[in-house]
Amino acid sequence: RSQSMEESEFITETSNSLNEASHYLEGNSSNEIYETLTEKDSLKSVSSTGSKSNENEDQVQNVQFSETSTRDTSPLSEPETPQSSLSVTETTTGFQALVSILSHENVRKVNAQVSEENQEVDLGSHNFTVNLEANGLQEFPKDSLKVKYIKYLYLDNNKIKTFQGADLDDLLGLEIISLQDNELSSLPQEILLLHNLRILNVSHNQISHIPKEILHLGNIRQLFLNDNYIENFPSPGIESLRNLEVLSLSKNKLRHIPDTLPYLQNLRILDLEYNKLTIFPSALCFLPKLISLNLTGNMIGSLPKEIRELKSLENLLLDHNKLTFLAVEIFQLSKIKQLQVADNKLEVISHKIENFKELRILILDKNVLKNIPERISYCVMLECLSLSDNKLTELPKNIYKLKHLRKLHVNRNYIVRITEDIAHLNNICSLEFSGNIIKNVPIEIKNCRKLTKVELNYNKILQFPVGLCALDSLYYLSFNANSISEIPVDISFSKQLLHLELNENKLLIFSDHLCSLTNLKFLNLGKNQIRKIPPSISNMVSLHVLILCSNKFETFPRELCTLEKLQVLDLSENQLWTIPSEICNLKGIQKLNFSSNQFIHFPIELCQLQSLEELDISQANGTKLTKLPEELAKITQLKKLDISNNAIKEIPRNIGELRSLVSFYAHNNQISDLPPSFLTLKELHQLNLSGNNLTVLPSAIYNLTSLKEINFDDNPLLRPPIEICEGKQLYTIACYLQRADERDEKILQKIFKIVANNITETNFEFLCQKLNLRNSETDVPTKSPVSLNERAYQTFVEWKTENLSLTAAALRNQLVRALTMIGAYEIMDKITALNLYTCTIKF
Repeated sequence: RSQSMEESEFITETSNSLNEASHYLEGNSSNEIYETLTEKDSLKSVSSTGSKSNENEDQVQNVQFSETSTRDTSPLSEPETPQSSLSVTETTTGFQALVSILSHENVRKVNAQVSEENQEVDLGSHNFTVNLEANGLQEFPKDSLKVKYIKYLYLDNNKIKTFQGADLDDLLGLEIISLQDNELSSLPQEILLLHNLRILNVSHNQISHIPKEILHLGNIRQLFLNDNYIENFPSPGIESLRNLEVLSLSKNKLRHIPDTLPYLQNLRILDLEYNKLTIFPSALCFLPKLISLNLTGNMIGSLPKEIRELKSLENLLLDHNKLTFLAVEIFQLSKIKQLQVADNKLEVISHKIENFKELRILILDKNVLKNIPERISYCVMLECLSLSDNKLTELPKNIYKLKHLRKLHVNRNYIVRITEDIAHLNNICSLEFSGNIIKNVPIEIKNCRKLTKVELNYNKILQFPVGLCALDSLYYLSFNANSISEIPVDISFSKQLLHLELNENKLLIFSDHLCSLTNLKFLNLGKNQIRKIPPSISNMVSLHVLILCSNKFETFPRELCTLEKLQVLDLSENQLWTIPSEICNLKGIQKLNFSSNQFIHFPIELCQLQSLEELDISQANGTKLTKLPEELAKITQLKKLDISNNAIKEIPRNIGELRSLVSFYAHNNQISDLPPSFLTLKELHQLNLSGNNLTVLPSAIYNLTSLKEINFDDNPLLRPPIEICEGKQLYTIACYLQRADERDEKILQKIFKIVANNITETNFEFLCQKLNLRNSETDVPTKSPVSLNERAYQTFVEWKTENLSLTAAALRNQLVRALTMIGAYEIMDKITALNLYTCTIKF
């Protein structure tokens, strides 16, 4: 495409991305709202952001077993159902997506006519693209770039350290160059020759200094320098970057911004998150076209009065700073659409917030706000309001006037009641009031017809809110840690419900009304007082995840065996002692948690489950198992096995048949050795054998090449010593064992010589009898007699050859015991002296 078409697309994408940011709110549960922002690449390709659409499809695979709480239980949702949860992380990611729209991946869309597969040189093309991403390059390619007409050069994800040897005269036509994720420590001075350069991406490198020559790139439009070690931005001559529209300097070490920055009159997007700024640079206030400004993760304590000059600003991110108040001048920014000030120390919000007539997103989580001004109702375009982790006791009475509000999150405050006016929020989709002191939900909530997700965990609710049962769009409902004792018949009308959590309530029965939820996929009834399951549970044909931990089950409910689509079942912390054979009907089961129950023997019925991938039968609070059956090896798909906190003495000899095993947790048992087949588990990544009776680790443990996490603490280890294992590094342990084997082999040879040179004929005959050795005297021709010491040494070597399965240390111990039995004390004294000498050398 022509450059003019490209510019037109750039402007269109930039404006559209503002709308994208306001809707980029889908994804996690309220439990994730207040986590610190992850260090994900803000300028990675959009493909990494786009992959989120596939995450929901796999969520059922990633549901973790609940143990004592359901705070960590992953929500299950359908990809086709619109999500309605909001977090500070997500809205910040929205800004990142906004910048990402202008990063190198989307720039490539401008050149869509250049096929990605076309790697050959076409001298007739005037838009030639060279893509050498992830090719393991360690230096700037020279010969392969001596081609005319190169405009777009992608060298991402290599190991390039310098431009040394690069002849930039051959690249004068370059318009886009992307070198992110390399090992660059600087940019060459010759970069000033690239007069046509419009986009430069050198993010995720090790650059500490920006050369002043970069100021000669008068045509540059987008400059990505994030995730480096930059401490200063060049000041004199910055006016030459008059065409710059996007500047990303996030995750560097900037302490100040040059006063000459206002010369960037066309700058529209500026990202300075996670630097070391302590003040809001007043220079930022004089960028007339700036629409998006990200200052998240700095140490800014106040805003300057000049902020009112940012007349075009639409997105302002100030999360994770040290603001105690918002300067009143900020409310003169009439075009603001997104304002994030989470994780600061704000005590009050000015009533002048009424001036934000265009505001769509307002995030004020993790402050110390005690009230919200009534005049917030004048923010008539507000779609998302998040006020979690403050000190609010009530919401503004006029909040119902926010007709466009879609998401209202007020978790972990001191809210006593939800008023009847909630019915006026006709467009509300997501409602989160977890961690408050609410006792009931008004029936008027039934008028919120677009509501799709409700979270009211950790409140004082006594009765299930029947008003919610009238909502046709509601698919996610969570009431964990309340005092609900009964399920109303009205719940049977919520056929569309996909996700229901009632963990830690006061339910006595598994209600038949729940069995009418034929589309339900996730059900959490853990930590109640349920004793049995109704036969009608067979109607729940869509159920994938069922959590019944910490209830009153004494026998495994056979009714569960009718759930053919069940993938995850948690019955931990009950009183189960047997498993019925019908469990084999759970053809699709992938994760089972039977921890802390009363099994006397390992339930061998589990070995029929060919689809099982994770099994937890640890017994921290239950009856201890003493043995694992050989049949366990039949679960060939098993990837995670937890047998910790039992009294198991040995691991099945055929455990090596579990070839898919990735995680093995067997801590706090009585295991004394590892069977040889264990060392064939090539896929094993995590191994915890702490708190057992291991004294020796096998030398061949280095065969577990995939092992990343190991723990042998609290074992009486002698070989290697526990000190060697404390570092939890397989390489260190393997090196020690290899050298120990070499040392043991040398010691064994010396002992053979000591015995052979000092033993008498009589004692040698006795020794052969004790060790079942074959006296080689009869094999030697009489014409060439062999001395006793030669004959004895040859016998020992043959004995060692016949016992290759035994280690040198084991053979030495057998030989020493036999010598003691025949009374060869002088030889024993010499061997003891040798052992003392070798121990001294080892020390």
